[in-house]
Amino acid sequence: MKENKTKKIEEAVTSILENLGEDPEREGLLKTPHRVAKALEFLTEGYHKDPKAILEKALFTSSNDEMVLVRDIEFYSLCEHHMLPIIGRAHVAYIPDGKVVGLSKIPRVVNVFARRLQIQEQLTEQIADAISETIHPKGVAVVIHARHMCMEMRGVEKINSTTVTSALRGLFKKDIRTRNEFYDLINANIPSNF
Repeated sequence: MKENKTKKIEEAVTSILENLGEDPEREGLLKTPHRVAKALEFLTEGYHKDPKAILEKALFTSSNDEMVLVRDIEFYSLCEHHMLPIIGRAHVAYIPDGKVVGLSKIPRVVNVFARRLQIQEQLTEQIADAISETIHPKGVAVVIHARHMCMEMRGVEKINSTTVTSALRGLFKKDIRTRNEFYDLINANIPSNF
């Protein structure tokens, strides 16, 4: 089944190369259809992963009721409009309500949703909703900063623009002090490479 899908992607890439005026048989392009197929399969592997299952595998009882923040989670995605890269970083926080999740699971959830054809607004919401619906914390906050190659490489060609989106749930939405603490922490000038 997977081999058949790979073959179909390879055929489509060969057709694209031909329609661009290229010769898919020239030395530099001989393996390009296969390489593109493998790259696309990797970059969209999030369709085959369940973020809730990832989170549920690492839930632990805890008395902690203070903010847990994983910041500067780098990610790469493809925009659903042009299939060009989105390059960004996500900041994800939650306030436990009897359960905490293994820290590595938060970046894994970011990757699950990033490795699908996306728009940034949807990506932000999906991460927040998956954590909220699985861990049932007192609050969830997600902020994403990203560069969009569909804006930089084509169209308006604005290379210095960054898009920022946020999704707030529970205490982060209701309590301004909690929200401000989150924003202060993600904006703090803390080295991310100790």
